[in-house]
Amino acid sequence: MSYFHRFTLAATILLSGSVALHAEETTPAKGDGSCCGTPPGRTAQINAWLAAAASEETADAQAAGANAVPADAPEGMVWIPGGEFIMGTDAPNTWNNEHPAHRVKVDGFWMDETEVTNAQFAEFVEATGYVTVAERPIDWDEMKKQLPPGSPKPPDAMLEPGSLVFTPPNHAVDLRNVGAWWSWTTGASWKHPKGPNSSIEGRENYPVVQIAWEDAVAYAEWAGKQLPTEAQWEYAARGGGDNTRFAWGDTFKPGGKSMANTWDGTFPHKNTQEDGYRLAAPVKSFPPNGYGLYDTAGNVWEWTADYYRDDRHVALAKQELAVNPQGPDVPADAMNPHAKSRVIKGGSFLCHVDYCESYRPPARRGTPEDTGLQHTGIRCIIVPE
Repeated sequence: MSYFHRFTLAATILLSGSVALHAEETTPAKGDGSCCGTPPGRTAQINAWLAAAASEETADAQAAGANAVPADAPEGMVWIPGGEFIMGTDAPNTWNNEHPAHRVKVDGFWMDETEVTNAQFAEFVEATGYVTVAERPIDWDEMKKQLPPGSPKPPDAMLEPGSLVFTPPNHAVDLRNVGAWWSWTTGASWKHPKGPNSSIEGRENYPVVQIAWEDAVAYAEWAGKQLPTEAQWEYAARGGGDNTRFAWGDTFKPGGKSMANTWDGTFPHKNTQEDGYRLAAPVKSFPPNGYGLYDTAGNVWEWTADYYRDDRHVALAKQELAVNPQGPDVPADAMNPHAKSRVIKGGSFLCHVDYCESYRPPARRGTPEDTGLQHTGIRCIIVPE
């Protein structure tokens, strides 16, 4: 394998196992002893009751204010009412970086009902002249910071603009080697997602892909929006439902119906297209979740604002209730130790139950900020002031 192939693959190992994580044991809090001592007097009890009632009323009013639907709905966005949920999972057959399950609370926010489309991103580029990371020559001085010390510089021809493209084999391969189906392709970009000879013409309503994290941030800022935190994204993706395996329940295809665009058949060489699509699908091709969001499961991965850490949930689980948690200050990605990785969520058209099953709400992966891929796009939010 060529040197360049090696280091681009190092930046795209999205689906390998991560370090084992273990939630700490916790000790139940001791009581205040009132069951064995002298109970408070009647006046004290009444005062305590009044104070508790007032506090509860204030809390209810604050919660109602925080989650009240703002009057003016931004075009193409849906309101996600704030609330508490179980983030992560302790379910069997899940990835270590999704553990442990823990309680989180988020305030209400607006979220794009679909992934950002080619048409929407084209409007941004036309208005600003923005050039995406994939369309720029690779800066070796920056790239080598993400590689082991002493890595030799590849030929200049390999530092030309480009991105990573899904190139499926025609036979079964070792699923531990992502190089069997990902290829660095010069000329690949959001305009040419499968390489220089491909086009988005006629695909205006498909999700934009080949977008690096800084491209996603630039688009969001131009649109007057922002990327969601991992907690906001996962809360919204669950659609207000119970803590089921999938956003729609515990059965992947209820009644035989495809609920998301994922890989059918045998990954990565045979897609039977039972859901109607070999690769990405137009937005709104599958049923929305309980909040009215489309494609938060499958189709394309979506960037979040947060740095990625393998053990992020372990830290959050130490809190009784994590309120509006932000991402960690420092990333820690075992699969890309020299890179600054961000969390991506939602899975894609490449996800398969025998491989990663990352179309589940708690699924999470780290991806280097400067990496665009054919299966990764954007969804934005607006947080009311």
